Amino acid sequence: MKIAIIGAGPAGMYFSLLAKKHDPSHEIRIYEQNPQGATYGWGVVFSDIGLAFLKEADAEFFAEFTAHHEKCDYMEVVHRGTHVQIHGNHFSRTARIDMLNTLQRACERLGVQIMYGHRIDDVQALAGEADLVVAADGGNSAVRRQFADHFRPSFEKRRNKFAWYGTRQRFHPVSLIFRETPHGVFIAHSYQYSPELSTFLVEVDPDTWQCAGLHTASKDESRRFCAEVFRPELGGNELLTNRSLWFEANIVKNEKWTHRNIVLLGDALRTVHFSLGSGTRMAMQDAIALQRGLAAHPQDLPAAFAAFEATRRPASSSFQSAAAKSLDWYESVADKLHLDPVSFAYDYMRRTGQVCHDDLKQRDPHFTAAFEALHTHST
Repeated sequence: MKIAIIGAGPAGMYFSLLAKKHDPSHEIRIYEQNPQGATYGWGVVFSDIGLAFLKEADAEFFAEFTAHHEKCDYMEVVHRGTHVQIHGNHFSRTARIDMLNTLQRACERLGVQIMYGHRIDDVQALAGEADLVVAADGGNSAVRRQFADHFRPSFEKRRNKFAWYGTRQRFHPVSLIFRETPHGVFIAHSYQYSPELSTFLVEVDPDTWQCAGLHTASKDESRRFCAEVFRPELGGNELLTNRSLWFEANIVKNEKWTHRNIVLLGDALRTVHFSLGSGTRMAMQDAIALQRGLAAHPQDLPAAFAAFEATRRPASSSFQSAAAKSLDWYESVADKLHLDPVSFAYDYMRRTGQVCHDDLKQRDPHFTAAFEALHTHST
């Protein structure tokens, strides 16, 4: 089969790797509009559940993929300066550029051709030349835009503002820091992803953002302001920028996932908010499901697409509804700041409605015992 992939992100490359491994006779070419090595953002994080499916899909690549990951088995919620640890939460982190380089090397070893600096303007023409076109061109997908009448995408812009930073301060656990200021609440999502660097994502509601003067601040003024807000955690380290502009989360869904021989994958198909987990994980799970659909129906693309949708639609919608609840929690966090640090962390862990008290007790009996002791005492 002649397969054209638009976008050399995790979805496009992982699908290429799996498809080529399963059937070396596939002719696979990836088109990426950015130059090689251009990546924006810092690290990516996977939970142990998020990695289990990778190991199952391809144990050999999994070993290569996770070889240099930073690992930790607990997280921290920081409220009123108190660090509350919740154990039994396993996270594996890596630099986004390292993840892409690992995928690229694995693809090229198998004979997948990756064309960097190559923008596809005429998807129609490409679809005429290939048996299958995989649109893995991200949250701002040009393919989805070109065929919007068919895919019927919907967009929901959420209210909170975000800026992605990095720092040399190493946050060994995945850390959520809530800081009350005279302007309002600032939130940092941080985690170490390499021996030297951590991701440091700052979140703030629009009123606080304006009250703090960040709506008129330059990129450097914003960076310095946020560093001062979180100075107790950053110590002498500053925040580092890489296209660190303020943005709002844009939640994308598509009514239709396929059009003729074109299929959407990863963020082009649906975005997942980072407060819940990794869009990268969802993208790679999409890649597995699409490859399995293709392997089960090698001569029947509509049947392959149907198998892909049957697997991914339920998972996709349940993940997005959990993400929406997570977003709601963050957007109304000011109402929860009266809680003591342990109760606040407990409320955070249960924000999606998918984790019950017994789940938490199994993960970390000490944490739940501390919560129970507080609430037995207070009643």
